[in-house]
Formats: sequence, C-alpha cells, structure tokens
Amino acid sequence: MCVNLSDGNILVTGGAGFIGSFLTERLVSLGADVRVADNFSRGDLSKLESVRDSIEVLPVDLTTQKGCIEATEGIDYVFHLAASVGGIHYIKNENVGGLTPSVLMNQFMLEAARINDVDRFLFASSACVYRQQHDDLNLFSEDQAIPADPHSTYGWAKLLGEIACEAYQTDTDIATSSVRIFNCYGPRESLDPESSHVIPSLCRKVIEASDGDKIELFGDGSQQRGFIYVTDLVDGMLETFTKKADGEPINLGNSTEVVTIKELAEMIIEISGKDLSLEYDRSKPTGTDKYACDMTKMESELGWEPTVQLEDGLQRVYRWAEVELGARQPEIATNRGKL
Repeated sequence: MCVNLSDGNILVTGGAGFIGSFLTERLVSLGADVRVADNFSRGDLSKLESVRDSIEVLPVDLTTQKGCIEATEGIDYVFHLAASVGGIHYIKNENVGGLTPSVLMNQFMLEAARINDVDRFLFASSACVYRQQHDDLNLFSEDQAIPADPHSTYGWAKLLGEIACEAYQTDTDIATSSVRIFNCYGPRESLDPESSHVIPSLCRKVIEASDGDKIELFGDGSQQRGFIYVTDLVDGMLETFTKKADGEPINLGNSTEVVTIKELAEMIIEISGKDLSLEYDRSKPTGTDKYACDMTKMESELGWEPTVQLEDGLQRVYRWAEVELGARQPEIATNRGKL
C-alpha cells in the first residue's frame, strides 16, 4: 500500500508530550490532518503552540476502549506514543504503574484501530525491552530481545505491545510497525528532577550551579549510552512508517557517538562555560551499564541514519533549558521557538 502522509487523517497519541509534539509538528508541515489524543498527565498544550490552530486536540483516557474508539474514528494512520513513562527513578520503581496503563492502552488502541478500519499503525516501543549483555559495547540488535528478560514492567509492557502489533498484522487488515527507541533527547523534555532523563537532568544541575560547585552523577560515571536527537527520531519514525509496516520491531537510535555519563556531563559543563567539578553517588540507580543501538537493520531496511551530532544537540537542549529555567536574560527568550 502506498502511504501519502499529506493525504491522510492521522492520530498521534501522546501528541502533547516531548516526542509527540515534534512528530505532530512534522506531520502538519507535510500537510496531514492531525488529531492529538492525550490525557495531559505529562503532556502540555504549550508544546503544540506552533501548530495549535492546525490540529484537533482530543482530551481522552486511552486506558478505556471507549476512549480509544473515539480517538480513532475517521482516522487512516495511527502513531501510538502514549505510555506511562518517566526517568530512571520511575523505571526503577513503577511496577504496576508501568505495566497496567500501558498494556491497556496498547491493546485497546489496536482493537479500536481494527474496529474503525485504520490502515496503518506505528507503536513506539523502547530499548527497555533489552537486558542481556552481549559484547563490550552492548550494541543491542533486534534479535537480542529474545529470550525476554527486561529490567522493568515498563519494558514488559513494551514487549507485549510489540507482540500485539505482530498479532494484528497477521490476523487483521492493519499494517503495523514497532520502533524500539534508544535514549532520545531534545528540547521540551521534562526538567523535573524527580522524573527527568539524564540529559535534561544534567542540564538543570549545571544551569543551577555556580562556579566552584560540584555536579553529582549517579554511579561512577562509566555507564555508556548512545543518544538520538528528537528530530532525527521523528525522521526515523516516518521512514519506518512508510517503508516497514511488516509487524517486526526495528531499532531507532544513534550509536555513532557513544559516550559515558562522565563524558556527557563534561560536554554539558563545557557548553555552560562554568568552572564545575564532578562527584559520584554510587548508591543511586544507574540503569544498564552499557546501552546503545545496533544500527545494522535500521540502515539496511530503511536506508536511513541520524544526522544531528551530539555536541550540536546538547547545545540546543542546554540553551532551551536555560530559557525554561529563567537563567538567561529576558530578551534571549525570543529565540526559544528557533531551537
């Protein structure tokens, strides 16, 4: 089936969130008619300010079948991003909270898509489906999610969503895709110290520090990660949606610049221009020691790879976070929409 995103009615669940807002903007720029479904537990309409007059916003509870059927009425294509999600504190402790809402949303969304004759469905999965350590760098490839053993119920919910997508691909007329997202970062992420991911968390610590202060890192700083900038991720999602609707999961990430958390912190400190040092708290949760994306299948099947370099992306996030936290001169805020 030929997919023309400029000639379709598209639903983005979780579209008022971090990744969802960038995806929504891109779809609008392509000429699509976009509906955003969000319960606004984490999402915020301010993230959609640039396209608010061009989209339909549906406040809805997607943990109910009624809400999912309402959200998919008249829809051709679905990008399902809504999930219970948070930073490392959340992933470590969520248990039922990371499992039940996401499983309900995933299953009800797929069934609603079947009932309302949706043509194509993309599911936002996660690198949290992986656990095993396979090599020195831990470049996880798609086949290494089996045998399944995620660290968290959040990861299990993502695996169950992938399995459901494969089942609906086989047994219904819906073409499905699942993308395993590795360490996405960019402006509009949460800066809340209780729930933020590592890059916005470090940016906040550095912005709020004064010359001579120390910045605390979780663990010993040796944990390795490969990060993908949010606009690159959106490009990868669109490439997957149009080229790979075969029900099989695929990684979306960037392992061209794998860094340690220590190196990441040093890069952010350098951007700040401040005189800061690092200290380590080995009692705090650190996540998997090494986590990066094997890009082989992504490059071969999509013919695509990310383009934003880490240093450039970090510059954008840091300058955005300065504005958000009110740490810069007021006139700088006029540049916010350009980041």
